[in-house]
Amino acid sequence: MSGTRLDGRVERGNRTRQLVLRRTVDIASVEGLDALSVGRIATELQLSKSGVFALFGSKQELQLATVREASRIYVEQVVRPAADTPVGLSRLWRLCELWLDYSEGRVFPGGCFFYGVIAEYDARSGPVHDAVLRAQRDWTAHIERTITEARDDTRELRADTDAPQLAFELIALMETANVVSVLHDDGTAYRRARIAIVSRLRAAAADPSIVPQVP
Repeated sequence: MSGTRLDGRVERGNRTRQLVLRRTVDIASVEGLDALSVGRIATELQLSKSGVFALFGSKQELQLATVREASRIYVEQVVRPAADTPVGLSRLWRLCELWLDYSEGRVFPGGCFFYGVIAEYDARSGPVHDAVLRAQRDWTAHIERTITEARDDTRELRADTDAPQLAFELIALMETANVVSVLHDDGTAYRRARIAIVSRLRAAAADPSIVPQVP
C-alpha cells in the first residue's frame, strides 16, 4: 500500500510539473525568463506556493527547467519530424520549413522561445546563460551537420559549400522572419524567408533544379 501511495504522489507531482512548465514556457516566450517566479506560477495555476517550490526549489531551477522543456518541445516540433526526410537537400529544406512553421504557428505565443531568451541572456553569465547557449549551439550544429551531409554524402550541395557560413545565413533568415512577424503581427515575413532560403539553397546546390519551389 505504501508503494501505491508513493506512486500516486510521484504521478501527481509529474502532472503538476508538466502543468507548471507548460505555463512557464509560454510566459518566458513573451516576457522573458526573469518574469518567472514560484509565487506567480502558484497564483496563476491555483497551486500552493510550497508545492511548486518543492518541485523546483528555486527561481533559477524553475528557469532551467523551463529552458529544458522548451528544448524538448522544439525537438518534437522541428528536429524529430525532419529526421523522416531523406538525408540531403530535402532534409535541409524540411528543417527550415518546420522551423518557420513552428514560429508562424506560435507553438510559443511569443514566437521562437529561444530567440527571445537569447537576447535576454546573451550578455550575462551563469547556469541559465549556459543552458541557453547550449540550446543555441545544438541547433546550429544540427543545421551544420545537415548541410555537411548534403555536401559530402549525397553531393547535392557544391563541394566548396562552407557549412558554418550557410548555416549562419539560413538561421539568420529564419530568425529575422520570426522577429519581424512578432513585432508587426504580420505573417508576410515567413513567405519572404522561404523565398530567400530557396534562393540561397539554389545558389549552393550542385543541381539547382532539385531545390523545391516555394508554394
